[in-house]
Amino acid sequence: MQIHFIAIGGSAMHNLALALHHKKYTITGSDDVIFEPSKSRLEDKGLLPEVFGWFPDKIHAHLDAVILGMHAKADNPELLKAQELGMTIYSYPEFLYEQSKNKTRVVIGGSHGKTTITSMILHVLNYHDRSVDYMVGAQLEGFDRMVHLTEENDFIVLEGDEYLSSPIDRRPKFHLYQPNIALLSGIAWDHINVFPTFDIYVDQFKIFVDSIVKGGSISYNEEDIEVKKLVEASENAIRKLPYQTPEYTVADGQTLLETPEGPMPIQIFGKHNLNNLAGAKWVCQNMGLDEDDFYEAIATFSGASKRLEKIAEGKTSVAYKDFAHSPSKVSATTKAVKEQYPNRKLIACLELHTYSSFNPEFLKEYKGALDAADVAVVFYLPESVAIKKLEAVSSEQIRAAFQRTDLDIYTNADAFKEYIFSQAFDTATLLLMSSGNYGGLDLDALKKQFIKI
Repeated sequence: MQIHFIAIGGSAMHNLALALHHKKYTITGSDDVIFEPSKSRLEDKGLLPEVFGWFPDKIHAHLDAVILGMHAKADNPELLKAQELGMTIYSYPEFLYEQSKNKTRVVIGGSHGKTTITSMILHVLNYHDRSVDYMVGAQLEGFDRMVHLTEENDFIVLEGDEYLSSPIDRRPKFHLYQPNIALLSGIAWDHINVFPTFDIYVDQFKIFVDSIVKGGSISYNEEDIEVKKLVEASENAIRKLPYQTPEYTVADGQTLLETPEGPMPIQIFGKHNLNNLAGAKWVCQNMGLDEDDFYEAIATFSGASKRLEKIAEGKTSVAYKDFAHSPSKVSATTKAVKEQYPNRKLIACLELHTYSSFNPEFLKEYKGALDAADVAVVFYLPESVAIKKLEAVSSEQIRAAFQRTDLDIYTNADAFKEYIFSQAFDTATLLLMSSGNYGGLDLDALKKQFIKI
């Protein structure tokens, strides 16, 4: 097949392009800007556009289909040409469904934890040489790409994102997959630019549960009140399999998971991650893997990229960075790190970066999110607020939202860097949380500082 990608440089889009190239499809693509690592990865396979921009002449009758990314706009010249020619135009999730409609589809949904749970499942299956197709939102150790598609594999494991499918398809991605085996990890209001009320947001998960194929199953986190209420009220003819956080202990910075064979040391930590592990175990068992085999493999799982990733360590200090940015994720991550290192001072730094986090109403959702930290810091750039065409947010609003009077707030990248590098990290833990880049903070230099401690 010959496929053209409109906005090929996105994280998801370029991985799909690489997967189809690996499948021997002929791939072309366009984008107005492509950043690393997408740029190098596309260039390595000869898929990087020679010139950035949109070129309608790339759309022609010999194409079998066009895949449209979210970065493109509805008036994109290439899209308009494809529509004019009456071509088949897929959104990213639509195309994944087309590639998997004859497979058993395993879809992991939830406001938080879905990347980690999907990563756990893939790690366990890979450990036991179980080949599956997949799409996951993070680069995994031992995997070449974030997307893998074949003709022969029976299963496909998909991370089910609730964000929109494309500029011309306003359905959440996970509405399109029609899972046979599903999981729902948690519901916490997010993406308020698309789902302006909590009720509208919750409705998207109801549609997801109702989209599960009749006779299929859903594993759900019964500790999440909204998830439990929604799944148990569903009239869909599916099996409902609740899970909860397993028993575990923490001793000397080591988390021990209780198993039928006794306590087992694992590399991940935090209640939310143990809860994710329980969900992953249910899904793996539904895919035919024994419980003992799951435990053997999960002991070697060190985490998904950007999720509680250790970036530096000294003799009595450690630093982590995490993709956490929504209130529920920030709270869970902060608590997890404090629980793992209870006798060390925890310095938790959160960068406000997303559209939602600058909304005055949504800001209130952060109440108590940093309470587990000994020192709490919020960093944001007023320019980011302006770029998103939102009203300015004041330090007073942020302090009131978090309801922490000792909250340190930085609005200048240089001042934030100076603060970080001026800290004495001996007997301390540093936690950096953001979906951005912390104002260009030099993590390599930070690592050197920890090594000296």
